[in-house]
Amino acid sequence: MNKLRLIIKREYLAKVRNKSFIVMTILSPILIVGMIVLIAFLTDINDSEKRVLAVLDQSDYFKKEFQATSSTSYVQLNDISLEAAKDSTITMGFYGLIYIPKGKNLEQATNGVYLFTQDNPNTHVIGAMESIFQKRLRQERLEELGVSSEQFSGIEKQFEINLATFDGEKSVKGINEIKAFIGGMFGYAIMMFIIIYGGFVMRSVIEEKTSRIIEVIIASVKPFQLMLGKIIGTSLAGITQFAIWIVSASLLLFIVVLVFDIDLGAIAADTSMASPAMQGMPQIDGEMMLYAKEILNIPWVLLVGSFLVYFILGYLIYSSIYAAIGAAVDNETDTQQFIFPIILPLMLAIYIGFFSVFSNPHGPIAVGFSLFPLTSPIVMLMRLPGGIGEGGVPLWQLLLSIVLLIITFWGIVSLAAKIYRIGILMYGKRPTYRELFRWLRY
Repeated sequence: MNKLRLIIKREYLAKVRNKSFIVMTILSPILIVGMIVLIAFLTDINDSEKRVLAVLDQSDYFKKEFQATSSTSYVQLNDISLEAAKDSTITMGFYGLIYIPKGKNLEQATNGVYLFTQDNPNTHVIGAMESIFQKRLRQERLEELGVSSEQFSGIEKQFEINLATFDGEKSVKGINEIKAFIGGMFGYAIMMFIIIYGGFVMRSVIEEKTSRIIEVIIASVKPFQLMLGKIIGTSLAGITQFAIWIVSASLLLFIVVLVFDIDLGAIAADTSMASPAMQGMPQIDGEMMLYAKEILNIPWVLLVGSFLVYFILGYLIYSSIYAAIGAAVDNETDTQQFIFPIILPLMLAIYIGFFSVFSNPHGPIAVGFSLFPLTSPIVMLMRLPGGIGEGGVPLWQLLLSIVLLIITFWGIVSLAAKIYRIGILMYGKRPTYRELFRWLRY
């Protein structure tokens, strides 16, 4: 036990005293805050651009339809030919020209509508134009059936169903997606930590193996103790770095926003960048209060506690595999054939987890991936913001997931230790998968 403690201390101090570790610990928060500020700045510039469209309406059916918005304005062209309108649009530097030809009726006129632009038009602009013509066509068709403009306005009024639980509490639309998104951020943090610091473990093993230092260390320490010490020591250094990043980046972002009066809300306002879970959220104060209440009602203690458990077990499992790979090869180039099978379950957990939990957090795919040990640290955290018990994750699923993780950890560490024990002293040959399986039988 004392030897394990010494190895952990040695690995921890070796990492935190490394120049690159110190530089990245200082530089990363600055880069993160700079990236956020840059995105906010560029988004603000992008949103400030106002498109101007010329309208040549020879049909007189659309005199009132083209109303200016915050992002688009219209200039009516009258009594000129199409070619003259095109020349005027190009000369004035307008975004495009909407041409509506004459027609015996509205249907015939709209069939000949064109949007002329210099380049391929933005899909947002196309959608807005199509919506204008679709609304006018719908109105005309209803008027032919005897529906007045006032009645049409009532028909067009959007319907939103009232949501409530059986207990009588009012609920809100999209809250399950938002909860899954919050849990997904915890899972994403685990994935990034595993990829970054698992790689550190692997490179540390390769470095000591190629420098032959390992031959001296292995004489007084068991391979299992050395591997476990490296994993724990590196993870503690990583946690230290992450903690410094979070605190320093938060303080730096607060200072930058306060001093330069930067509007970070511009990022959320850009619907092209907003997540699917956040789109369509209402702007009504009362409903926003319901959203805030639902988010505050998330079992944060359970979520944070589960995050720590899944973080520790998930990292130990994957870092053991990274350590075994580092022991099996002589240089970092040879690790490429083994890395993708490690990252694949993490990628599946993120992408399939989001799709399955968003649509049905209690469906067979979501439940299966939240129990499978190589994906459960991410997918289960996506489901946990819904709580435990009725309406949330059944307690037995949470406990079974943790038990399976512990069993998997013990099994993978035992297997990784066998590869580590044999591979750490082998040089000059890159092992194949068949040879690795043979080492597991020794």
